[in-house]
Amino acid sequence: MIKVFIADDHPVVRRGIRQIVADTHDIVVVGEATTGAETLEFVGGVIPCDLVLLDLSLPDRDGLDILKQLRREHPGLRVLVLTMHSEDQFAVRALKAGAAGYLTKDGAPAELIGAIRKIVAGGRHVNAQLAERLVVHLGPDAERPAHERLSDREYQVLRMIAAGKTTRQISAELALSIKTVSTYRSRLLDKMDMKSAAELAAYAVRHRLAD
Repeated sequence: MIKVFIADDHPVVRRGIRQIVADTHDIVVVGEATTGAETLEFVGGVIPCDLVLLDLSLPDRDGLDILKQLRREHPGLRVLVLTMHSEDQFAVRALKAGAAGYLTKDGAPAELIGAIRKIVAGGRHVNAQLAERLVVHLGPDAERPAHERLSDREYQVLRMIAAGKTTRQISAELALSIKTVSTYRSRLLDKMDMKSAAELAAYAVRHRLAD
């Protein structure tokens, strides 16, 4: 029996996943968490499981950070990202961070079940469009969009700038000093060859990186 743990703060989503899994003969949900802290506390220790269904938008911590810690603390654990964010926004970064697959929440139930079985069997799950993007990502930097050359933290700050958040707001949400956030902002402008936050925001919108 495949043991699945759900990390998602939306009760409707968790209930929906349970209903989908209930129609299978080989998959069972063994636990749930609504925050990153709960996920890291329960998974692998209190609640053994084969696969974590991880939302990237948990309320207390960045989803990519949670993913990296899960993989670091439980190397054999398989993680399938199930999120509202499109492939353009996070897929490549999630896979680089150790996810074995990436699905958006508007996908078909059959795709979710197939992905769980494939990943637990040792495979990976990506759609055809994402597979093409991965090929490009493995090529020379010159062939990749500017935002894909950013670190995960720089990318996070870029998205927050695009959302209209101030340096002080970003500082509070990421638990970083204002000076550190300003440093990230300067790096973004330098790496992306831009002169203002407005240019960064426009770029993010143009490439569908902003929510």
